[in-house]
Amino acid sequence: MDSPTSAGNSSTTRIVALSSMMDWIRACGLAGVRIDKEELRRRLLMPQYLRLAMLDSIRKKDADGGDHHFRSRSSDGAPIPESPMVVFINSHSGGRHGPVLIERLQELISEEQVFDLLDVKPHEFVRYGLACLEKWANNGDICAKETRRNIRAIVAGGDGTVGWVLGCLGELHQKGRDPVPPVAIIPLGTGNDLSRSYGWGGSFPFAWRSAMKKTLHKATTGPICRLDSWHLVVQMPGGEVIDPPHSLKATEECHLDQTLEIEGNVPDKMNCYEGVFYNYFSIGMDAQVAYGFHHLRNEKPFLAQGPISNKIIYSSYSCTQGWFLTPCMSDPSLRGLKNILRIYIKKVRCSEWEQIPVPKSVRAIVALNLHNYGSGRNPWGNLKPDYLEKRGFVEAHADDGLLEIFGLKQGWHASFVMVELITAKHIAQRYVLQASSIRLEIRGGEWKDVFMQMDGEPWKQPMSREHSTFVEIKRVPYQSLMISKERLANP
Repeated sequence: MDSPTSAGNSSTTRIVALSSMMDWIRACGLAGVRIDKEELRRRLLMPQYLRLAMLDSIRKKDADGGDHHFRSRSSDGAPIPESPMVVFINSHSGGRHGPVLIERLQELISEEQVFDLLDVKPHEFVRYGLACLEKWANNGDICAKETRRNIRAIVAGGDGTVGWVLGCLGELHQKGRDPVPPVAIIPLGTGNDLSRSYGWGGSFPFAWRSAMKKTLHKATTGPICRLDSWHLVVQMPGGEVIDPPHSLKATEECHLDQTLEIEGNVPDKMNCYEGVFYNYFSIGMDAQVAYGFHHLRNEKPFLAQGPISNKIIYSSYSCTQGWFLTPCMSDPSLRGLKNILRIYIKKVRCSEWEQIPVPKSVRAIVALNLHNYGSGRNPWGNLKPDYLEKRGFVEAHADDGLLEIFGLKQGWHASFVMVELITAKHIAQRYVLQASSIRLEIRGGEWKDVFMQMDGEPWKQPMSREHSTFVEIKRVPYQSLMISKERLANP
């Protein structure tokens, strides 16, 4: 791929940089109240014996691994933190600036409360670190009990990293281990749509190290909001192999909705995967570009040194793909999704599945939970109340139990949508724009594979000529908890 660092991009880079900085200034509130470092640390810092007990439990992968810290501590009452905080950092996000941020956060809080996700996975924290607190809270340790009840989390990374942490915290819902820690965000990814939706901004400029204090302060005082989680199941013919992202796990059984019959022959052996997303799922050309970009970034990390350079590379990479002017192409792999895809949806408050036709020109389909997609863009614009009422729609919210479905045509259409010059094409415009459940049926034909992604994590999905692959999306019964930057926020 040609290098995108031409002189013609310099003015664009300055504009994007200025916009990103202003977003972050507004998000973190640089102007205003001065935050005292020692006072902030006193509110966030857990007592040493708790920090060490949790860390030992995580390292040993045993909830009992830190017991000796409780038995050996002084009988004096330990100070109970007002807002105990743990931080998860993806040190590969943000142009590899994670180590600098880790050092700064450890200085402001403590080494034991800041976790590099390369070393400590979020499910390890949930299964061993929090379990250690819960055990000793049940044994009568007041400090452990209050710390477990009030603990909050910050995730420093992109949308995929935030979704990873939220998914692991979802285990607490499933096992009745309440309360579930709410999550704030330090945006280190490329798009950061989850971060934008809850007021944390679209990027993090590392020039303002002192502003991290205000980020921590906001995370302790911000109101808690709810976010729908969406369960995704992929059922594919056995023998096909995929390299799924970490948010998609292999499972022994698939649980597709039995009220919608499967046409044709079902293979004797099926492979199943499942995962959870919070912002969007997409299939088609945008996922293909994301897949190529991720591989390029992993192979040549020196090209992606931050959100701004990532966006420039992403835009340049997308323009090199064949789908940018697909009508001019004859390759079957670049034709519309209509050739390989059937879509079924359940309408609002309806238990019946309904098939939705796929327009011939559509090259990508997106099911979106938030207002933000593609670095803060609103794909279908600001719909007027009379338009919503006429078509039986409701105003979209992140906790309404509905997904908005839209389609992208050629690459120029996607580009214009991203800069908000035009709106996306409503796939379900004849019936309903919103759906409470979605099923996709994909059959290969001349195609060998199709690209998919959820919350920015793409994969290549192989397809069979003889048997269909199914993707089914349903809302998770419980909602995730997010910390909003502002009070009375409406993400």
